[in-house]
Formats: sequence, C-alpha cells, structure tokens
Amino acid sequence: MIHVTNIHKYYGDLHILRGVSIDIEQGEVISIVGPSGAGKSTLLHIIGTLDRANEGKVIYEGTDVFQLSDKKLGRFRNKQIGFVFQFHHLLPEFTAIENVSIPAHIAGMNVADTKLKAAELLQYLGLEDRLHHKPSQLSGGEQQRVAVARALINDPKVVLADEPSGNLDSDAARELHQLFFQLRKQFNQTFIIVTHNTELADLADRKLTMKDGTIAQH
Repeated sequence: MIHVTNIHKYYGDLHILRGVSIDIEQGEVISIVGPSGAGKSTLLHIIGTLDRANEGKVIYEGTDVFQLSDKKLGRFRNKQIGFVFQFHHLLPEFTAIENVSIPAHIAGMNVADTKLKAAELLQYLGLEDRLHHKPSQLSGGEQQRVAVARALINDPKVVLADEPSGNLDSDAARELHQLFFQLRKQFNQTFIIVTHNTELADLADRKLTMKDGTIAQH
C-alpha cells in the first residue's frame, strides 16, 4: 500500500534519515521504536506528508505524493491520513464534537452529516456522555480519544500516531492501545505508531527499530 524508498533528510549539516526504505501493507499495525534522536518522528512526518524528504520517494497506492501540488497534497493528507500526536492538540474553545468535526468541514462534508458522524465516532469510542464537553472538562484519556475520533472522521486509510500514549497513565495507555487494534479489526485501517511503550510496540504486527537514522532491524 505504501512504499517508502531511500528516504534521506537533512537539517543543515545534520543527516537525520539515511536511506530509509520500508513497504507497508493495508491493515498492518507497525510500531517504530528506538532511542531519542534516531529519526522516528521525522520518518513518521515524511510518511504523513507533513514534511518533505531531501531524497527518496513516498508512494501511496501508486501515487508519488510529493509530485502533487501543495493544494492536491493538502487534500490528499486531509482525506487519506489521520494523525494522533502525544499532545492531543484539541482546540480549547470547542467541544468534543466540534473538535472532531474540523477535518470533515475542511474536506467539505456538509454540516449535518459531519455532526452525525462525529457523534457516532465519539459514541463508538465510549464518549457518548462527553459530546458537548470542552477539553478542560475531559480526562487525559478522554482527550486523547477525542483526538483519535478527529483522526478517523474522514475515513483515512492510514493512521499515524506519534507517542500517542506518552502523556497517559498506564490504564489509559492500555485502553488506547486496545482501541487501535479494535479499530484495525473494524475498519482494516493501517496504523504506524512511533512509541517508547514496549507493551504497545510488541503488540504490533511488525516492530521496526531505528538507530542513527536507519532501520536497524525489522
């Protein structure tokens, strides 16, 4: 589904990624582990088209995404890729259902359909009593579930998660991890997860270990 070929990334004189290549199948859950500074988040951002490589290609189902115009790439990212970060990045002035709806509004979905779908996702994630709560009224685990619902609103084929349980206690982290696999089973989505959490990493179909800007082992 995704072919990542010979990715190099430089920041000034720093050579962050050094010829990384991986193939990712539809419906896989892949974890990426390794020490801080190994290039994990940089690789995830390039796969997610949030950043561009200096060399190499990222091909989604035959489309070389970095050959797209900025406008088409933005539309592709909005529709095909969901993001979950360590910090939930919810907008504090909006309720849970409003936060979840934002990517769908950007994609042009009509307001009534968006509201219905956002409510259904939040209900599916066990937040049916929290639809109209603002982030400050939610626990850390609830906030991260809202962020997951927001990532799913446009039915992306791929969900990228960067330390998604890094700010959660062990029980909330375990619930989030179980949720990823539940979602994969339900929707056959592909998950690529950067994590320091060994329990989550070991649950994945494949664990990629990065070191010094390369994949040291599959």
